[in-house]
Amino acid sequence: MVHKIGVIGGDGIGPEVVAEALKVARAAGVGLLVTELDLGGARYLRTGEVLPDAELDRLRGLDAILLGAVGTPDVPPGILERGLLLRLRFELDLYVNLRPFTDATRDLDFAVIRENTEGTYAGEGGFLRRGTPHEVATQGSVNTRMGVERCVRFAFELARSRPRRHLTLVHKTNVLTFAGDLWQRAFDEVAGEYADVTTAYHHVDATCIYLVQDPGRYDVIVTDNLFGDILTDLGAAVAGGIGLAASANLNPDRTGPSLFEPVHGSAPDIAGTGRANPLAAIRSGAMMLEFLGEADAAARITKACQEAVGVAGTTSQIGDHVAERV
Repeated sequence: MVHKIGVIGGDGIGPEVVAEALKVARAAGVGLLVTELDLGGARYLRTGEVLPDAELDRLRGLDAILLGAVGTPDVPPGILERGLLLRLRFELDLYVNLRPFTDATRDLDFAVIRENTEGTYAGEGGFLRRGTPHEVATQGSVNTRMGVERCVRFAFELARSRPRRHLTLVHKTNVLTFAGDLWQRAFDEVAGEYADVTTAYHHVDATCIYLVQDPGRYDVIVTDNLFGDILTDLGAAVAGGIGLAASANLNPDRTGPSLFEPVHGSAPDIAGTGRANPLAAIRSGAMMLEFLGEADAAARITKACQEAVGVAGTTSQIGDHVAERV
């Protein structure tokens, strides 16, 4: 079977690491029909466009999207993040952000499910008297029962599929008494349908401590958009570094393509030097293949990536090393 894949190389090291992910996927015997999309900082600087509607329509017709990285120092903060990354999440209803973390040397294996389309990233807020001494800025957090429950339900299903069958809700219910209350009630009610999954609740600040002291206590974590963004960077550091961190932005209902990307950013300081670690992009590609039904190829790639941790070489050489072992 041939899968129609949209590829957004983007900026900095993005095109370099995505090239290695595609190389490895093809080495694993997966048929890919690739559509390259010119999106990111370079296009914005050249044309003033971030995500034209025509390009969004092209993406809707694909099976999945593989993204390298976007961002360049020449583009002010927020333009690409909101206009490209967040717009893709909202328009394609990529409501689950899944980030797995493993370290075989420490028997560490946990996953974080982050609600991906609501919370503080929904964009509610604004300015009053901007630029004056009496300026006011508000930033709201949007939480809907539908949005919370579908994310929580996905997390329970994931936890049920894993050997430990344990799910931890992370929030700040003692201070965020409205959003936190909604999350806790939805979590507790859905838990009633999953008697085979054990549960726990931790405050987000306590979770930061536990992830450093004893990350092995976690199996699956479910949390809101902002807390998940922060915790997954910490999780990456705990599990070996941001250069290994893969992610999936999922539309579990499959009403549109899901998007897969490494979380390390565009690293413009090392772009073109061959020093970028491609393992996060390759592992993101493996997550994409698993979602597309290519479970065997995905498992072989993931295993080869785990065995390649610590292997020295250029970006392309590491990609070759993984490709030879799948």
